[in-house]
This record gives sequence, C-alpha cells and structure tokens, in this order.
Amino acid sequence: MEENAHIKENLAIVHSEIHSACLAAGRQEQEVRLLLATKTVAPAIIRKAIALGESLIGENKVQEYQQKAAELQDVHCERHFIGHLQTNKIKEILNYVTCIQSVDRISLAEKLSAQLALLDRYLDIYIQINTSGEESKSGVKPGEALRLMETIKGLPRLKVKGLMTIGLFSSEEIPVRKSYSLLRDFKDKGQAEGLLPVDTKLELSMGMSSDLGWAIKEGSTMVRVGSAIFGKRNYR
Repeated sequence: MEENAHIKENLAIVHSEIHSACLAAGRQEQEVRLLLATKTVAPAIIRKAIALGESLIGENKVQEYQQKAAELQDVHCERHFIGHLQTNKIKEILNYVTCIQSVDRISLAEKLSAQLALLDRYLDIYIQINTSGEESKSGVKPGEALRLMETIKGLPRLKVKGLMTIGLFSSEEIPVRKSYSLLRDFKDKGQAEGLLPVDTKLELSMGMSSDLGWAIKEGSTMVRVGSAIFGKRNYR
C-alpha cells in the first residue's frame, strides 16, 4: 500500500509538471501523452501504475519485454520500444509491441519491413534523430535524416507516426531546447517535402524526467518518464 501511494504521488507530480509546462506554452494538457519508461521496473510496480490510470509503457531492451511478458499478459496498455534495436532482435520484439520509436537507420527499416511482410503485418514507428550530436546517443544523424525518411516512405509496412529524440545531456535550458526545436524543424521539413505523412497528427516524442518542461515548450507531444515516477533505477 505504501509503495502504491508513493507511485500515485509521483504520478500526480509529473502530471502537474506537464500541466504547468503546457500552461506556460499556451497548450492544452491533453496534447501531451505520458509514456512510462519502465526499464528495470518490476512487473508488479508496472501493474500498479497502469491501475492508477496510465496506459502507455516503453522498454529499452527486448530482453525486458520477454522477461516481463508472462506477468503482464493480462494488463491492457500500449507497449512501445524506445531503445536501440539490433536487427537480430526484430523477430522477437514484434511479439511484444505495436510501435518502435527508435528506427534510426535504413538497414533496420528494410529488415523490419521484410519481416512484417512475412507476417502480413503493419507496424507503427517513430524515426529517431540524434539532434544533440552526442556520439553516445542513438539516432540517425541530422544530415542523413531526410534520406532515411525517403527510404521509409517506400516501405508500406512501416507507418510513420512521429519522430523521437533524446535531448542534450545538459542542465542549461537553451542548448537542450535547441536539440528539441531541431526535431520539430525536421517534422515540418519532412512534411513540407512530402517525406512524412501530412494527413495525420505526427507525434514528437521528446523530453524525460529532467527536462520535460523544456521539451513541451518546444512542441513535444509525448514525454518519456521513468525515474521521476519509479525512483532510481536498479541495474542489478
């Protein structure tokens, strides 16, 4: 019960932060979805968060979806993959998710499409762009992003639902917001050049526990929050 109350309190704080950021940006709170980043979070804790009204989770590793699948099989929520995806894990991850947010290279997109064709399935994806320029982070380089969009446009099994990025690791507002505004610019440019869908709302998945307010001011429609809700990650 105490742990359940702790999660409830943290969720309320995060939703309050989202509300405040939307208010400051002149936006409606319902424009921004909360994705629970559940890396290293036990299934029982995830169940509690879903029972409290959340509906979207994301994992960074295929293995974690596999390990948690049995204990979460009766839980009704949307499941995304938000980590770097190796091509040899494609078949496995398709057993657990309906959206992959981290499509960041042509080889991955083509192999995903080929596997989906074999399964006669379609898949929602986000294109991940490395807008911070940090070598440690995944994502297609900005100079190669439009080419990736063009390739994916020719792969009908992949349904582009948005763009994703991981913001610059910094406590300084201006450079962090610049990394987010760049993703918004890519959305606008991709749509203007006919490389991204224009007939549906494209999501911008950007912003995490430490900088979600800045991301919302730059147009984020989905923030990915883990530690602010579940506490410090346990990597054991």
